[in-house]
Order: sequence, then C-alpha cells, then structure tokens
Amino acid sequence: MRCSLNLLASVIVLAAPTVGLAQTPDYKVGKPLSQDEIKSFDFMIGPDGQALPAGHGTAKEGAVIFAQRCQVCHGQNGEKGVLRRLALGSPGKPFPGPISNEDKDSVAYYPFATIAWDYINRAMPVPKPGSLTHDEVYSLTAFLLYRNGIIQENEVMDEKTLPKVVMPNRNGFEPAVPVYPPAPKPSWW
Repeated sequence: MRCSLNLLASVIVLAAPTVGLAQTPDYKVGKPLSQDEIKSFDFMIGPDGQALPAGHGTAKEGAVIFAQRCQVCHGQNGEKGVLRRLALGSPGKPFPGPISNEDKDSVAYYPFATIAWDYINRAMPVPKPGSLTHDEVYSLTAFLLYRNGIIQENEVMDEKTLPKVVMPNRNGFEPAVPVYPPAPKPSWW
C-alpha cells in the first residue's frame, strides 16, 4: 500500500504542471507557418557553400544597397552595431593584425565568408528579414568583405567564389562556447 501511495504522489506531482499549462489563455499571437515559409529558412549554408543559391554581386553594388537598406541601422560607414569594424581603416586596406576580443563583432572575425552570406540572407534587414534577393545578399557580402580588406572592390561574389574566400581568422577562430576534447578512455577500456 505504501508503495502505491508513493507512486500516486509521483504521478500527481508530475501531472500538475501539465494541467496548469493546458489552462493558460490563448493570446492569438502569431500564425502557423506554411510549408513554403518553412522551406525558405530550412537550410544552412556551410563553409563549403554547397547550399548557396545562384546569384552574384560586387562591393560597388553592395555599397548602393547598404546606403539604401542598411545605413539606417548600421550608420553611414558601418560605425554602429556589429559592423563598427567597417569604420576603421580605409576600404581595401588589409585587415590589421590578429583578431582581438574587440574585433569579434567584425565580419573578419568569422572563419568562413559563407557565414556572412547566411546571416545577411536570414536576418537582414531587421524590419523585414529575408526580403533581400540573392543578388543583393551577394552584393552586401562583397561590400562587407571589401570594407574589411578581405577582397578587392571589383571581385564578383557568387556561389563559386564566395566559399573560396580565405578569411583572416580562419585558423584562429575560437567558438563562443569552447569545444573540449572528449574525456580520455579509462585504462581498463
């Protein structure tokens, strides 16, 4: 009998939060996503760029788009927000020295140029994320890479050239959450 009372108490304790959640009000916020909406962001651009779509752009084209769609949040020269690194140095100048903690909000901090493309494509511009065309995303990525001294102004970025860009911090990248090696196997293993 004692055992069955303990079991019953456990069931009640575990079920109580579920009952409480079922009774929370429905605020009618948001809407279910359609299959097309899910497909539009259900992919990831990796370092090899295999999932990059067709398109192309240059830094000159990106400068125009930046002025029209990005400057309002990031400032005229990228001095606001995560693009502040753009304001340092002159365009086309090689990236100055090793990446420091202050540079971690720079495009040059990341080990692969495809990360910049993926981020811009998914998250920008803030009022309407995902509204840029693939050509606009390639152009903005080229602009950021150029302003960080990584590519030349006339280089065309597309699904073939972008993954080949060698980022200055490719071999010095440290993820935000360190990845530790697995524990060694015990001697009896």
